[in-house]
Amino acid sequence: MSFLLLQKRDARKGRILSVICSTAFAAVAFASSFGFSTPARALSLDAALNEQVVMVPAVSGARNVELETTIFKPAGNGPFPLVIMNHGKALGNPRNQNRDRFVVISREFVKRGYAVIIPMRKGFSKSSGDYVDPGCNMTAHGQVQADDLQATLEYLRTQSWADKDRIVVAGQSYGGLTALAAGTRDMPGVKGLINFAGGLKMHGGDCRWQDSLVQAFATYGAKTALPSLWFYGENDHHFNPDLAARLHSAYVRAGGHATLIAYGPFKRDAHGMSGSRDGVKIWWPETEKFLRELGMPTDPVYAINDEIKVPKNVYAAIDNIDALPYLRGSAREQYRVFLGKSSPRAFAVSPTGAWSWAEDGDDPVRQALEDCQKNSSVPCRLYAVDNQVVWSDDQGINLNDTATAAVAPPATPLIPAAPTPASTAAVTGP
Repeated sequence: MSFLLLQKRDARKGRILSVICSTAFAAVAFASSFGFSTPARALSLDAALNEQVVMVPAVSGARNVELETTIFKPAGNGPFPLVIMNHGKALGNPRNQNRDRFVVISREFVKRGYAVIIPMRKGFSKSSGDYVDPGCNMTAHGQVQADDLQATLEYLRTQSWADKDRIVVAGQSYGGLTALAAGTRDMPGVKGLINFAGGLKMHGGDCRWQDSLVQAFATYGAKTALPSLWFYGENDHHFNPDLAARLHSAYVRAGGHATLIAYGPFKRDAHGMSGSRDGVKIWWPETEKFLRELGMPTDPVYAINDEIKVPKNVYAAIDNIDALPYLRGSAREQYRVFLGKSSPRAFAVSPTGAWSWAEDGDDPVRQALEDCQKNSSVPCRLYAVDNQVVWSDDQGINLNDTATAAVAPPATPLIPAAPTPASTAAVTGP
């Protein structure tokens, strides 16, 4: 029995490794010049978001376990309002799953004064304990995972920087199911739930997983008093609009309070919308309204200096494959593949012949540079970003240029223009 959830990774053996994956909740694609198969590498800690990783204590039966947990927060001592973000499940062994970071979502919340906490649940990544698979029982799937969310809440109540009275619980895919399951529990201080394409899709066997998922949502709705905000896209390859409508109907008919934002198609798969920078214009305006209704902060109060200045250059046209330096043969063909990808995207090269491209996700520029650098003894440099060649023979952007400053209060209040939302339809429950 296998699951296709938040993340999809397909490592293809051969001279060139190509991995397609979804980190956090984005459809991130990247490829690089490895000579063997390996899972996607996580980016280095983000100083601009004060990123840290801690091990949170939890319990599994009679055993004490630890949950690998990422924390992003503003500078200072707080207390900061909290967002607890819950991850999905990649194909294969959960132990091989990378630490989820949700940088796109985290950035939007940190700049508004929130701390974002992302626990890897039991059996995932470097968390100890074992992943528990309740089979076709979707209600149990959510509740088993919610145990670790609750352990994270208990840990946060011991932290002086955490505002215990202003908490939002969110999740994507399997993490969305986890968040909704947790909503049935007594969680003091939690004001609301956010569900990004939540659910669990099962492949193989005779499980009627859609019906089981609908039943789980009905069960959760009957026991949840907290309001929730849901996002499902038209071309979600996991949960199509008909299924999303069934899930919402079951939840609100049972007594749950939920607003469904049924937005249109997003890139190749709307399941990854919330992990893409291009998705912010869809989810943030609705989330902003939701947070205001909860009495939670929404105005930017911190500046995050994480923008990489990309120079304009006339070295070559973006589609001039012959101008690409250092690479030949199959490596040059990967640049042709890169040209077929959508923005945001980046391609990096090295004089040693190492290369990497990355598309979408948390930060394709840093992803491309870091993956290229793993295979090069000299600095990799950016060749192209989005639709522009940024290369020059005598200089170029490398990893040192992507170093970022710590989060700091802005000199003047930040009042950004409200983003224009994509075409959406909202359905509100009782």
